[in-house]
Amino acid sequence: MVDFDLRSANARLRASNPLIQCITNTVVQQFSANVLLAIGASPAMLDHEADAGQFAGIASGVLVNFGTASNHQLLAADAAIDVANAAGKPWVLDPVSVGAVDFRTSRIRRAAADHPTAIRGNASEIAALAGVGLGGRGVESTDEVDAVLPAAAKLARETGAIVAVSGPADAVVAHIDGTDHVARISGGHEFMPLVIGTGCSLGAVTVAYLAAARAGLADPDASAVSATEQSANGGAASAKFEAVVAAHAHFAVAGELAADGAKGPGSYSVNFLDALHAVDGDRLAQARIGLDTLTSANETAGEGIQA
Repeated sequence: MVDFDLRSANARLRASNPLIQCITNTVVQQFSANVLLAIGASPAMLDHEADAGQFAGIASGVLVNFGTASNHQLLAADAAIDVANAAGKPWVLDPVSVGAVDFRTSRIRRAAADHPTAIRGNASEIAALAGVGLGGRGVESTDEVDAVLPAAAKLARETGAIVAVSGPADAVVAHIDGTDHVARISGGHEFMPLVIGTGCSLGAVTVAYLAAARAGLADPDASAVSATEQSANGGAASAKFEAVVAAHAHFAVAGELAADGAKGPGSYSVNFLDALHAVDGDRLAQARIGLDTLTSANETAGEGIQA
């Protein structure tokens, strides 16, 4: 049985102040950096191939988002992924517009085959990456979250990643001890999709929570991490699942808080940063989360991940 202690997850994040390397969409770099600062993490936008690998050895975790990928960013991602994997550090893949055009799709599939800790995208992107859909229109989704949960579970099994699907209610899928677990997180607001960077910055926040969970697992004296969590691979997987859920819950709670007094997307954007900062462990613990499992009867077949 999977259980979540979001209050402790937030406490670990605030205590560890993880340094997050973002190889990300140039359109959202400043917003993502502000979001990381608001939640209690530290941003670093090092995305040149000459030093990205070395910096990944310093950073607590890495975000790889090919939204506006240049040759520099593609090479930087390759280098940073290799170092993060070798060091056992978390890294998150945001498969922006996978399936839209061939080269982008091939590079995203290659990254997905390199064992990301988590994959976060909209429903169409997750379906396309799992080989059961054509992908979204740009950064928009044309599929429903529940419809692609079997594809998300398939992707989680193939890559070993925790797979998060964004939508009106987010879903996070984890394959743990032979079972496909699904957490559904309600919240947010209709203005969120109208603010550039909310989706991309959620990937960075996901890395931050994963990095904090790793720091907790590495510290045998950390009171927020139980002996059971530290004892087995299943426990480590559950800690990662909790971290990804916590990141999405943080966004969902802040998204609702930000609507208070917002007159439109512009004022909402400012309110959202304030709300992210205001969300503490007590507020996070009140997030609306439903937990379920998927059965083999709901699974779908597809092409799978190919490097």
